[in-house]
Amino acid sequence: MYTLKKSLGQHFLRDESISRKIVNALNEYPFQQLLEIGPGGGALTKYLLKLPGIAFKCVELDEEKVNWLTNEFPELKEKIIHRSFLEMEKPFEGRFTIVGNFPYNISSQIVFRILEWKDDVETMVGMFQKEVAQRIASKPGTKVYGILSVLVQAFFEVEYLFEVGENSFNPPPKVKSAVIRFLPRKLPIAMKSEKTFFQLVKAAFNQRRKTLRNAVKPLFDTETLKDSIFDKRAEQLSIEDFARLSFQMK
Repeated sequence: MYTLKKSLGQHFLRDESISRKIVNALNEYPFQQLLEIGPGGGALTKYLLKLPGIAFKCVELDEEKVNWLTNEFPELKEKIIHRSFLEMEKPFEGRFTIVGNFPYNISSQIVFRILEWKDDVETMVGMFQKEVAQRIASKPGTKVYGILSVLVQAFFEVEYLFEVGENSFNPPPKVKSAVIRFLPRKLPIAMKSEKTFFQLVKAAFNQRRKTLRNAVKPLFDTETLKDSIFDKRAEQLSIEDFARLSFQMK
């Protein structure tokens, strides 16, 4: 078989019913091109390869898994990319869908990479540590609402699909997991620029215990900071609030 590498955050899905559930969620929205991140032991891959009329690729960093997968699924030979997802080039021309049981130790970085490619990502269905999935899907006013929530939801609608128990994996992780889906927002949010929006959101949440006025003071002039919205804390602002404020930044 293959060995599991803790350094790569490997917890391989072994529950067939969960694999099928993920593929069913994927098939709810049509796609022509599909990238799987971290196929590992092929729990999802074996179903994805059977999807008709789909251009399929997968990206796997672990050389041992690449060799195992190409032996187990010979049709993968031209479809597997032996690289880190965080360093690879865009896998397709045009729009594509992403799926994966993501390594938990780099899941936030994976999300930021997806955000870089957001104009071409039509759907994402991914397995995350439950806590991270909740954070991404959370709404204003909750304790877990933060940078990831705002930056993702500014560009995607996030659906919290279902939770997955520890025993669905080998080895069982010490945390619960959850599958979420990203779909591009139907109506884009107007913002000064992505750069200023990201700068504002990160500054606001990096000092989330302070009022917005104190957390983002260097980004606005004195007159603008008199607005009562700056009396609030970062988690009290909606995505639209942040977007509106971006137009008033220096």
